[in-house]
Amino acid sequence: MFHKIQSVSPLPEYRLSVQFISGEKKEYDVKPLFARWEVFRALDSIPGLFNQVRVDSGGYGISWNGQIDLACNELYENGTYAP
Repeated sequence: MFHKIQSVSPLPEYRLSVQFISGEKKEYDVKPLFARWEVFRALDSIPGLFNQVRVDSGGYGISWNGQIDLACNELYENGTYAP
């Protein structure tokens, strides 16, 4: 089952606020990915790139550019519930 994304907003400290079509809202911390995947380090080193996050067509993921993206289920399964 896919947890399709309705919207995404950048938060301080490289966190994301993710609203799912189901109505659930979660926060996802991107910072740990900097150590795991080199491509994600660009979100820290290129000024303003992190704030350019957008929902991909269909709501199956988010992306910043043609190289940096995350799947909807990653955000849902590893995000924490937000108020």
